[in-house]
Amino acid sequence: MPVSILKDVTVIECATYVTGPYATSLLADLGARVIKIESLPDGDPYRYFAPGDYYSPNFAHLHRNKQSISLDLKTPEGKKISLDLTRNADVFVENFRPGAAERLGLGYETLRALNSRLVYCSISAFGESVPYARKPGFDTLGQAMSGLLGLLTDPEEPKIMGVALSDYITGLSAAYGILGGLLARQTSGQGLKVETSLLQATLSFIGETAAGYFSTGTVPNRIARVKNGHAFAFVTRDNLPLVIHCSVPEKFWLALLKAADRMELAEDAKFKTRDDRRSNFEQLEKELAPTFATRDREQWLCLLEENDVPASPLYNMKEVLEDPHVLHLGITEEVEHPKTGKAKFIGGPVRYEGLSVEKSGSPPLPGEHTDTILAELGYSRTEIEKLSKIGAIQLQAKT
Repeated sequence: MPVSILKDVTVIECATYVTGPYATSLLADLGARVIKIESLPDGDPYRYFAPGDYYSPNFAHLHRNKQSISLDLKTPEGKKISLDLTRNADVFVENFRPGAAERLGLGYETLRALNSRLVYCSISAFGESVPYARKPGFDTLGQAMSGLLGLLTDPEEPKIMGVALSDYITGLSAAYGILGGLLARQTSGQGLKVETSLLQATLSFIGETAAGYFSTGTVPNRIARVKNGHAFAFVTRDNLPLVIHCSVPEKFWLALLKAADRMELAEDAKFKTRDDRRSNFEQLEKELAPTFATRDREQWLCLLEENDVPASPLYNMKEVLEDPHVLHLGITEEVEHPKTGKAKFIGGPVRYEGLSVEKSGSPPLPGEHTDTILAELGYSRTEIEKLSKIGAIQLQAKT
C-alpha cells in the first residue's frame, strides 16, 4: 500500500535474497520506482527459496511494487544497459561480495563518475575491508557473529532462529541510510556512498546489550534482559502459551500477583524487591508456572487485563492473522498478477496521516518489464530484438 513520498525517486536494485530487496521494498512502499536487475535466465535465486508456482512467497513479499529487467551483466551490451539505467537514477543498491560490483563495472567510483547525484548503497556480510570481507555470508552468520543469536538461544543446545533477523535488520538499516543520503543530497547537490553489513547493522541493533557488557564486564545471555524486564512465558491449562512483561514499575508486579491470587509472594524475602526478584528469577518462574496451569489462556488473559497487567497470547502466525484487532488494523493487502493470480501480503510498517494510499503492484516475473524499460531508455524494437537474440537480455519470464 504505497504512498507518494518518494514518487520522483528511481531506485536501481542489483541485489538478491533479502537485505537489498528489503531495503528497496521499504522505498517502494514510500512510492519510489524500483527497477530490479536480474540475471539470466532465472533471476534472483530467492525466487526458488520455497515452493511456489512462479516464485516463493518469501521472494514475493519483498518484491511487490517493483519492476524486473533481466540482463547478462557479463556482456558489454548488458553492462551498457545497466549504466543507461543508472545514469538518471537516484539510488543504486547492491549486495554483492566486496569487489564483485567493481568487477562488473558497477562500483561506486564508476557510477559516481556517470551520475554525481547518485546515492549508492553497498550492503555486505561483514564490511568491505579485511579480515572478513571476502567471506561468504548469510543471515545465520550475521546473527551468530553479531552476538544476536547468542541472546536468542541456549549456547549449550543451540538452535537456529526461524526468521531472518539479521537480513531484515540490515535491510531496514540500509533503507534508513539511503533516506539519510537523499536528505544530504538536498543540501549538497551531490550523491554519496552508504555502507552497511549484516555484522554492523545487527550489532548496532543490539547495542543496549553491548552497552551492558561495556559497563559491567559481564557477558549477557538469553535470560539477562528477561530478568531486568521481569518478563515471563507460561503455558496454561489448555496447553496454550502466554507472555507477561512487568518491566520496571512496581505496580505491574503487584498487579500480576493480584491477578494470580499470589499476593503472598510480595512479602517473600526472595522476591520482595526488584533486585531480589532479579537474583531469584528462575525460582520465581518455577513458583508461578503451576499457577498459570490452573486456568485456560483466555481466562488468564481476561484476569490479567482486568488488573492492567501487560500480557498477551503467544501467537503462531495463524492466530496472529485471525486476531480481530489485526484484522481491524487492515495490515494485510491482496494483489493480483495475470499469471500468478491473487496473493495476500503484510503491508508496510508505518502509516501516514493525510497521505493517499495506492494499491500495491504484484511481484514481477523474471524480466517481466525488460521490454518496457528498454523502450523508455530509447532502444528501438530492432535493437531490443537483437539484444534478445545475442543473450544480453531476456524479454519475458520463463513459465
